[in-house]
Amino acid sequence: MVSEFNATSIFEIKDIYASQQIHFRQVGKTNTSERIAKLKKFQKVIFQFRKELQGAMWKDYHKPSAEVDLTEIYPVVSEIRFAIKHLKNWMRPNRVKSPIAMIGSSSWIRYEPKGMCLIIAPWNYPMQLLFAPLVSAIASGNTVILKPSEYTSCTVDVMKQIISKTFVENEIAMVEGGVEVASALLKMKFNHIFFTGAPEIGKIVMTAAAKHLCSVTLELGGKSPTIVDETANISSVTTRVAWAKFVNAGQICIAPDYAIVHESKKDEFIEGLIHQIKRHYGESAMDSPDYLRIINAKHFKRLEGYLQNAVQEGAKVIYGGVLNEKENYISPTLVDEVSMNSDLMKQEIFGPIFPIITYRDKQEVLDIINTKEKPLALYIYSRSKKNTRFFIENTSAGGTCVNMSAVHVGNPNLPFGGINNSGIGKSRGHYGFIEFTNERAMFKQKLPSAIEFMTPPYTNFKQKLIDWTLRYF
Repeated sequence: MVSEFNATSIFEIKDIYASQQIHFRQVGKTNTSERIAKLKKFQKVIFQFRKELQGAMWKDYHKPSAEVDLTEIYPVVSEIRFAIKHLKNWMRPNRVKSPIAMIGSSSWIRYEPKGMCLIIAPWNYPMQLLFAPLVSAIASGNTVILKPSEYTSCTVDVMKQIISKTFVENEIAMVEGGVEVASALLKMKFNHIFFTGAPEIGKIVMTAAAKHLCSVTLELGGKSPTIVDETANISSVTTRVAWAKFVNAGQICIAPDYAIVHESKKDEFIEGLIHQIKRHYGESAMDSPDYLRIINAKHFKRLEGYLQNAVQEGAKVIYGGVLNEKENYISPTLVDEVSMNSDLMKQEIFGPIFPIITYRDKQEVLDIINTKEKPLALYIYSRSKKNTRFFIENTSAGGTCVNMSAVHVGNPNLPFGGINNSGIGKSRGHYGFIEFTNERAMFKQKLPSAIEFMTPPYTNFKQKLIDWTLRYF
């Protein structure tokens, strides 16, 4: 955790806020070329600190350099490149049609920055979840205060160097600290807040934003189910599910939270998962340089408690279940016969514990999923178009992958985000640009308006014009 010495003081935060308050209108007037120049510089500096980022994340929670490249650096630079390629088109005023009743006019949408923005990011992907929305905020022409998690202090140190080397403080600044710092920021009046984290904290953020009528993007989470039906190709299913569930030790908002497997495929599914886990991490994941640790003792205890509660409720650990408190290590763990009343099935797991539930009839699947909050993601593994359509049409989720897991977040042409308890608003690519933008409606009357012929006093002739308009326009 960040020490008091490293935490940004409230006085410093107020100074940063005041400087951005003076400067945000000027930043909002920047053109396409100026914003692209900032994004290019940002990308260049990120690459300069690549080795430092890899070393810092290994220190924070044993994250291998390959995963830093693939899940932290690549998503951010990919987002930058996509924005650079499309920004000119995004910023261009968008002409729209005017109805015939408004003849003699023109209409268009002007894209304006919202102004002063706050981005609060979690610890599980400390760089990606802080810098990816920052790309959208820069592309939209906003000033930003960044608040990373205090749990990844080594990574925060490197990210702060990246920010200070790339931007001036009255435009983009990073502050450090825990709850006190977050609370102080939420008392300030921002034009938009982008928060990624747990639903219960998202509610606090939304409540604080409401006091200033500030718009929000909330990327939350929830229990994202994986459905495996009787037609699924288990070989490919287990390869993809094992990767998505146990990468980052399951500490991912879009990780498969639990599996609902057709009874005819259960044994094959479990056998395949175990095979893939061993292929990825060896006989003992604790000895693998590619397997992460739980971020800290607090979350280790939380997960340990979930597992103990599940066993007390009758669940069986069928693989893994190895815990080492000293190293905050929990092995990839498969759990069978899980009670719906257990913490594993009531809480978002956010760790390497994977409950497996079996079903016979498709309605059973709906009875499980639709009694819970709408998930951030839903994964369907099936070779049946009929089954796939049934599950999609009878559920609701922020996003859905068919015969794949988690990769939809990497497509900048798709909106990423949740629904209700799993999130509000969308991000990435053009959707991220729009999230940080005010779509200002513009209307210009060039010829005499039909409205002028329908103003009081309402004569019989004007009433006929009104009747004609109602009937034909």
